[in-house]
Amino acid sequence: MVLKVFFPSCCSSAESGILIGRWISEQNSAVILAVVHFPFIPVQVKQYLSEVQRVAQVSVSVLGSWNNSKQEKQESLSEFLEDLGTIFSHEPWIQISKEGGSKFWSCSTLQKHSNNSKEEEIILVYYDQRKVMLSHLHPPLDTASSTDHKADDVSKLSAIFDTVAKSKILFMTDRYDDGPVKLTHWQSDGIEASIIVELMKQASVPVCMLLTFLLSLISGICKSRMLKFWPLSFLWSKLSTCEQLGHRLQHLQVISSNKKAQTQTHLMRKANIFVSLLTDVALGILLMSWLYRKNRIGHLADTLIPMADHVAEELQDLLQWLMGAPAGLKMNRALDQVLGRFFLYHIHLWISYIHLMSPFIEMILWYVGLSACLGLTMALCILSDIIALLTFHIYCFYVYGARLYCLKIYGLSSLWRLFRGKKWNVLRQRVDSCSYDLDQLFIGTLLFTILLFLLPTTALYYLVFTLLRLLVVIVQGLIHLLVDLIDSLPLYSIILRLCRSYRLAAGVKFRVLEQQDAKPLRLLMQINPLSYGSVVQTYRLPTYSCYPKDSWTSLCKKLFLGELIYPWKHKGEKQD
Repeated sequence: MVLKVFFPSCCSSAESGILIGRWISEQNSAVILAVVHFPFIPVQVKQYLSEVQRVAQVSVSVLGSWNNSKQEKQESLSEFLEDLGTIFSHEPWIQISKEGGSKFWSCSTLQKHSNNSKEEEIILVYYDQRKVMLSHLHPPLDTASSTDHKADDVSKLSAIFDTVAKSKILFMTDRYDDGPVKLTHWQSDGIEASIIVELMKQASVPVCMLLTFLLSLISGICKSRMLKFWPLSFLWSKLSTCEQLGHRLQHLQVISSNKKAQTQTHLMRKANIFVSLLTDVALGILLMSWLYRKNRIGHLADTLIPMADHVAEELQDLLQWLMGAPAGLKMNRALDQVLGRFFLYHIHLWISYIHLMSPFIEMILWYVGLSACLGLTMALCILSDIIALLTFHIYCFYVYGARLYCLKIYGLSSLWRLFRGKKWNVLRQRVDSCSYDLDQLFIGTLLFTILLFLLPTTALYYLVFTLLRLLVVIVQGLIHLLVDLIDSLPLYSIILRLCRSYRLAAGVKFRVLEQQDAKPLRLLMQINPLSYGSVVQTYRLPTYSCYPKDSWTSLCKKLFLGELIYPWKHKGEKQD
């Protein structure tokens, strides 16, 4: 069986001593973690390793010896290091020493209690201890297509990564400590830390306490009975601004929570939410500074009213065109006039409403612009709600036309079943046979004829207002797509993948350093980072969706039958 020895490259220049690490018997592998230098007392080394094993929950032991002496001292020192195998009993006893005139190291094993005379094949694998310590190995995303062989390789690698990651307490002592044991590892020259990070940790405690208090107060107000009454509950459930506000409050509760992240995934989620909030607020402040510079709010208010009047005039011209002979089609004049005047009256009411609100438009926009300090997503949600309010008359036209068209379609389908001697069984939800008398057939024929000849006029109005409604829905959909992109994009993970790609490991690759006969194979283990697509897929933040997700087939079916598309309902609620 092949013996695999994982040796940290940071220990290549360490002084002679003993190797401590973990022996993984299932893989016949040894993961070297550090080198203990001379002089040392074996009893103190055993006590230190037992303390590390108790804290880190990793079976750390002495695995062998490390010889980095000169040629003339090598023989006597080698005998001494072999004798240490009797004190620290471990099978096999690994011996690593420097070869004369070579930059690599020779590796051999000593098995005193083994009856196997055949020399064991050894593979010496060098690895970067710092990168392995700080990285997080991700399982393959496509688990269905991954084979058992790949899953077994991932489990073997995870055992090595977990060994180095859990031995954090071992790397907290450097060579300048006054302890009885002197170690060489990736932090032996000094513990890696940042004064700025430590100061930010200390300053974040009172900030998190203040945020927790404020968020608990806001959550109490949001859960009060006042918001459950009809006007407030309706606005809270229908306006996307309220939904985005509730979504961001949940994010703030996650960030300000005093519970420590238990897993790497939870920690990355907190970091992604924090960076997403900072980016959102920064973009919102930039937008706010742009709006309030050079009186752009006033210019926007001055162009908003003429734009609304222009849209209303275009709708009036469209209705006048529909009340005539649109595209040369012959319409039912009586129904055409009734529908046209009905919609013209609604446009007249809408113009009166707009002119009544015109003195307050600039003040409303001024306060709406201040909301950008809460984030760009909040400003976009307010923009979506403003578009919904400004096009409310188009929504009403669409609902009137869709309801009238849907009524005629279902009436025609019911009367068509009457001609064929069928009827719809409401209790069994199926079509059953039925016998009708002469009067019922006569009345059904009259109603079918009336509905059939009135259908083209209704269908034309329905088609025009459906196209207008779809235009508004597309604009709002693009805004919500941008909001979902900002909310769900894991910016911290992407920045981490860009700057420190080894932190997000998808696997490892091995590069051959030296391969000679009768000598151990020497490999260099390098970390394969996750692809950017896998990073987004793994750490994507959950978002809310204002509109239900319909397939193209169901959407075309709703358009043909006159059912409402994308009403002001949320995902998971029952459709009309």
